[in-house]
Amino acid sequence: MREEDLILARAIVAQQQQQASTDSPGASPAPLRRTLVTNLQERTKQFRRTRSLNAPSPFQQFGPCGRIMKNSAMVMQIQDPASQRLTWYKPPLAVLVIKKVRDSKVLQPFCELVEWLIQEKHMVVWVEGAILDDPLLTGDKRFTKIQDKLITFKDGRDDLTDKIDFIICLGGDGTLLYASLLFQKSVPPVMAFHLGSLGFLTPFQFDNFQEQVTNVLEGHAALTLRSRLRCIIVRKDKTEQEISTFKSSQDPTTNILVLNEVVIDRGLSSYLSNIDLFLDGKHITSVQGDGLIVSTPTGSTAYSAAAGASMIHPSVPAILVTPICPHSLSFRPIVLPAGVELKIALSPDSRNSSWVSFDGRNRQELLHGDSLHVTTSIYPVPSICAQDQIADWFDSLAECLHWNVRKRQKCLDELSDLTGSGTEDSAIEDIERGMENLES
Repeated sequence: MREEDLILARAIVAQQQQQASTDSPGASPAPLRRTLVTNLQERTKQFRRTRSLNAPSPFQQFGPCGRIMKNSAMVMQIQDPASQRLTWYKPPLAVLVIKKVRDSKVLQPFCELVEWLIQEKHMVVWVEGAILDDPLLTGDKRFTKIQDKLITFKDGRDDLTDKIDFIICLGGDGTLLYASLLFQKSVPPVMAFHLGSLGFLTPFQFDNFQEQVTNVLEGHAALTLRSRLRCIIVRKDKTEQEISTFKSSQDPTTNILVLNEVVIDRGLSSYLSNIDLFLDGKHITSVQGDGLIVSTPTGSTAYSAAAGASMIHPSVPAILVTPICPHSLSFRPIVLPAGVELKIALSPDSRNSSWVSFDGRNRQELLHGDSLHVTTSIYPVPSICAQDQIADWFDSLAECLHWNVRKRQKCLDELSDLTGSGTEDSAIEDIERGMENLES
């Protein structure tokens, strides 16, 4: 309830009490003032249904310039996804352009975009330093004219926090995953163009990029807040105090944020994985199989979907747990509230170690006594929508995964043999023709 409505309700209660104290004993209570009651009723009609979401309130500032537009419809600090729209509280100046590597088809769009951003929009363009070593780019005359105006960085060495206002990805879904990897805290708004293979997370087409980028820079864009998982590996030699420090810290060196999934598998061993799964400190089950996938709603359409899990809209606050080839017919994937903490560790009687990877990177070995702690991060990836949250997602399901695609069932009018009319007559005619053929 909003503060002004709460004040209004308190005023009505106070007036009720005052009126009751002034009425004579045994007399019927005087009616409430009509204006106050009517006003309150009209206000309560505007109240939206309360949402009880067991999830952390997401960090709402994205880089130095971008943030979620404040909206009066916000309930319990979590906005209705349909009201999540981008606004800039100061004009974005620095843009990071991420392109798909080792793909010649992306070179021309990359040069066109960078040249336009520098010359037309007067923006500061950042690119990865390795791009300048691409022989196809260095031989392009258009790129050589603007090469000196680019600012470069090196992955793993340079910190881009508070330096980038806006991110543009050219390629496939891997470019968006790479953007998530670069920003392990607050992520600037990301606009992804489909120039790759699948393109489930890249809703924009490059044909009219000038108009689309201009609309985003002017603040005309819907957002999908793609939640990420916060992963911490705790080694067996760590004390309880050190474990508590790791969990309370947001240090990127100890916290790994993933956009799709974290995968625990048996590696090169021929033995089954034997993994204990804990939920908020309570032992839930032991996983015996090839491994376990813990994914975000965004990652539910990736490895988890291939392993038989349901696909979840990215605006749903949830964590998806999917076994990989479990040695049990009853072990089905489960969906958990986003606010819980998962602990994954090797069972004491496990025959082998396990391996863990984060969005397909940073693969590490889990030994006996080690544990992996996973929960939802407060730093989502603000992905800019081409249309809106619903249309973009279902378009991707249809175009990329061919979801529920099959031939249409014919109506009865098209199936003359199922209408029942003339069935007996046609059968008799077929028998007569067959007899005539035999006699001849």
